Amino acid sequence: MHEIYGDDSGELIAAYDAVLKVVFFDMDLALDTYFHSGMQKLFQLANYDSLTSLPNRNLFHDRLAQEIKKAQRNESSLVLLLIDLDQFKEVNDTLGHPSGDLLLIEAAHRIRKCVREADTVARLGGDEFIIILPELNTHTHVERIALDIIQVLSKPYQLDNDIVYISASIGITVYPEDAQDIANLLKHVDQAMYVAKAEGRNRFSYFTQSMQQEAREKQELTNDLRQALVRKELHVYYQPIIGLKSGSITKAEALLRWKHPTRGMVSPVIFIPLAEESGLIHEIGDWVFQQALACVVDWQKRLGFVIQISVNKSPIQFEHPEKQVWQQKMKELGVPGNRINVEITEGLLFKQSAKTKERLLDFRNDGIEVSIDDFGTGFSSLSYLKQFDIDYLKIDRSFIKDLEKNVDDRALAEAIIVMAHKLGIRTIAEGVETEVQRDILKSCGCDFV
Repeated sequence: MHEIYGDDSGELIAAYDAVLKVVFFDMDLALDTYFHSGMQKLFQLANYDSLTSLPNRNLFHDRLAQEIKKAQRNESSLVLLLIDLDQFKEVNDTLGHPSGDLLLIEAAHRIRKCVREADTVARLGGDEFIIILPELNTHTHVERIALDIIQVLSKPYQLDNDIVYISASIGITVYPEDAQDIANLLKHVDQAMYVAKAEGRNRFSYFTQSMQQEAREKQELTNDLRQALVRKELHVYYQPIIGLKSGSITKAEALLRWKHPTRGMVSPVIFIPLAEESGLIHEIGDWVFQQALACVVDWQKRLGFVIQISVNKSPIQFEHPEKQVWQQKMKELGVPGNRINVEITEGLLFKQSAKTKERLLDFRNDGIEVSIDDFGTGFSSLSYLKQFDIDYLKIDRSFIKDLEKNVDDRALAEAIIVMAHKLGIRTIAEGVETEVQRDILKSCGCDFV
């Protein structure tokens, strides 16, 4: 009996062992498959953009490093194209992020079709894409690709029930002519892209050494601007605004000026864009507003002079929640809303973002009046005059300077005045320098100069 039991148990053990081998083999296979699947997912997450499925910044850097090494071995060149989608922020603000995502997916697809299979198209984030073009040696080929991209991106986008249009600004830099390392190549292509934007968008721009010098000067001036408030280099001057019927001064415009210690007077045309790009416009804008409030209080207290002061407000400031700061300061000083006039540009109304509408409504509720500055030079759409409660149109000086001898300028100025009055809006003419100009504007019914 003992031997029979031993034989049976041996068979059972052998059979059990065979079953375990199959089970463990299947488990190893399953674990191996699971491990590789997990690694693939981690690699995908680490190296590819989840929205467009294009290589992300991480993989782009790896590929650029590889292409630079290859170019060094082959003594060849490579080209970088940095693409920024113009008007993308407006799409996001007006239609929402889901529509913005649809646009990015379609834009990525269109860009990918413009280049070769061996070329890398990556998404750096937001609305920026970058392309590596290895072994592309002629400017003609580069420009053809850039123009193709600009053309395809400018075609309409169907985003659910909406059709939108955008454009693209492209910066171009070349290795090794412009730079020999990744950091400088990226810096240069970014500078070139911003030049394309500054020149009107919907175009491309090559990096040049002069851009590098301009970028250094711009950075130095921005750094100086950061210290300008502390060093008391910024000053506010007040331009009188005269009522044409009464001949009296009841308003003034606050004009910001910068007296640089070595450069002298720096034009607002130069330093205001720097303030906007760097974010300093919020701090500087608050300071100008507080200076204007202090002036209103001081003039009334010392001179008995009741006046309304106009303060320019940058579109960038409308994206910043400073309204409570302004309101609180007005309450602290006891300044009623109608003593302040906020000047905005046509471009701000043209965008018609929810934040803009909210801020303008807040101003109206606080009794603050609103003017459109430089009317006639921007996005002149009459529809926003109906949508927004505007108090004043400021007729741009370009219509005023030749008023005495240019019949067309006079006709345009008169047309603006008549239209504004029909809509219950008062008019202010900018840049009036002669009595003849004043008299012509008065005869046309203009309210202030």
